[in-house]
Amino acid sequence: MDAHRRRLMPQFLLFLLATVCFIGAPSEAHEAMSALHPVVLLPGYSCSQLDARLTDEYQPPTPACGIPKQSRDWFRLWENFTALQEDPALLPCYADQLRLVFDPVAGDYHNLPGVKTRVVSFGSTRGFGSDNPARKNNCMEGLVEALEGAGYTEGKNLFGAPYDFRYAPATPGLPQRVFSDFLSSLTNLVESTSRMNGNKPVILVTHSFGGAFAMEFLHRSPLPWRRRYVKHLVMLGLGIGGSPVILQVLASNAGSPSSLLGSVLSFGNRSFASTFSILPSPNVYGHRPLVITRAKNYSADDMPEFLAAAGFSDEEVARYRTRTLPLALNPRAPLVPMTCINGVGVPTIDKVVYWDGNFSVNPQLVYGDGDGTVNLVAVLALDKVIGDDPDQRYFKSVLIPNVTHIGMISDDLALKRVVREIMEANNQVTS
Repeated sequence: MDAHRRRLMPQFLLFLLATVCFIGAPSEAHEAMSALHPVVLLPGYSCSQLDARLTDEYQPPTPACGIPKQSRDWFRLWENFTALQEDPALLPCYADQLRLVFDPVAGDYHNLPGVKTRVVSFGSTRGFGSDNPARKNNCMEGLVEALEGAGYTEGKNLFGAPYDFRYAPATPGLPQRVFSDFLSSLTNLVESTSRMNGNKPVILVTHSFGGAFAMEFLHRSPLPWRRRYVKHLVMLGLGIGGSPVILQVLASNAGSPSSLLGSVLSFGNRSFASTFSILPSPNVYGHRPLVITRAKNYSADDMPEFLAAAGFSDEEVARYRTRTLPLALNPRAPLVPMTCINGVGVPTIDKVVYWDGNFSVNPQLVYGDGDGTVNLVAVLALDKVIGDDPDQRYFKSVLIPNVTHIGMISDDLALKRVVREIMEANNQVTS
């Protein structure tokens, strides 16, 4: 109805119309929410919660572990800071039950015999986080709150896709049951989320290792499906090509750590399929020395030799060559609109020096630029791979000075910028 016709209407009719509209119209909050594209969050490494259940097959490492102590019921395996505070004797139990084994017959990783696991609350942002006060806001809790403040609502247009971070994508064609199941679950979540929100395509927002899962998810989804269901990928705190940060962890031959977090990030990590996914890639780091000793330097091209020197078996090194390296050598654009946001200006490990070749001692660390975890080298490599692809319709790279890897999802100023980019993604129009 135009302005001229409104001026001709009797006053009582205008009043009646205004009253009906006030009563029957949706609230401003509802209108704002319905205008938003739904968001699915993928958290960083170790941020997904895992439950476990034991069967009679399980062989406990100590009498303090196993069914008599832990029962046959489901219990929180990761992260269970509260239980460990109450009973520190559970540390070797949880560390053992987190381990994976590789089945050479099946050609795939799986839990220890007698250990069943499940990801907690897939589909919800409540499925990742930590009960450890020291890790509060390390796992997107702050981002969830910021998005809710911008009009998003959990379970309506805001969802989470936690995953079992012990596993990782492998070379296509090789067995990878857990990752394949995750891809199916994420596909169903994206499709159902779109249907719940008027068939709007979804914005995927990732942090750290969650970005690697999202990128591989998109690569393995048909292009028409991607362009129908994915509005935008917003990737926080990730480049391509791995990070030298992992080298010190893998080189260490130290004994049992004093915390469950330590077990995940040190000796427990050695059994995880995801460990090799973080290794520096030859495509990004080339011949630059990353591990320096008096007798030999190791570059990204020398990762098999480095793994052997760090105590990995020939079979483990072969798995790196066949399951992980082909993916690292083939980075690709996702071919959906994409925004990458990374911190810079923070000292970040660039090289580790074990001058005497003794990997059991603390190395001398040589720092470069980055966010404290992800090197600027990896970020610039990502910008080149994505930005130079003529089929990538939209790509934006944002660098935030002096923001750490965790600060990207916890610092107020960084969160404001992240939310601003997500809101811009809502309005982004691509040809």
